[in-house]
This record gives sequence, structure tokens and C-alpha cells, in this order.
Amino acid sequence: MNIQELISNPKTSIVDVREVGEFMQGHYEGAINIPLGTIPNQLDKFKAMDGPIIVYCRSGNRSGLAQTMLKQMGYQEVYNGGALQDMLVYSNN
Repeated sequence: MNIQELISNPKTSIVDVREVGEFMQGHYEGAINIPLGTIPNQLDKFKAMDGPIIVYCRSGNRSGLAQTMLKQMGYQEVYNGGALQDMLVYSNN
């Protein structure tokens, strides 16, 4: 399944793993902000997500780390959306 198909799925959660200040400067509409370093302390938020999860950041590096971390924690449907700019392109197609 590609990112565009995931975005169109109403059960998909979109998570911005950048820091709060970065998120406040602009983010994907509807995304929630869970900074990479806080993921282990925010597992209740992830448990509440009942569909696929797309993570993104500024360049795709932190979201790749977040994807790996979440998969190691047992989350199967976690996808790296890459950079914020990539996510904005996906949503416009």
C-alpha cells in the first residue's frame, strides 16, 4: 500500500515526530505531534490508534527511526511518510 492510499484511509493516523517548535512552524493538517524522543512515554497514544500509522519529520531520518522503534514495539502497520514536504505533495495528488 502506498502513502497516498494510506492518507485516504480514514483509520490512518498521521504522526509528526519533529520537536514541538518545528511542529508549531507548520505541519501536515490533521497530524498529531509526538516528538521522536518522547515516543516511549507516549505509547498510550499509539495504542489508541486502530489503523495504519504514518510518521514523518523534516527530512525522513527521524521518521525512519520512529518507524523502526514502533515496529520493534510490535506495531505492524507503521509507514515512513518521509519529510513534511513529501507529505504535502502526497496530499495534493
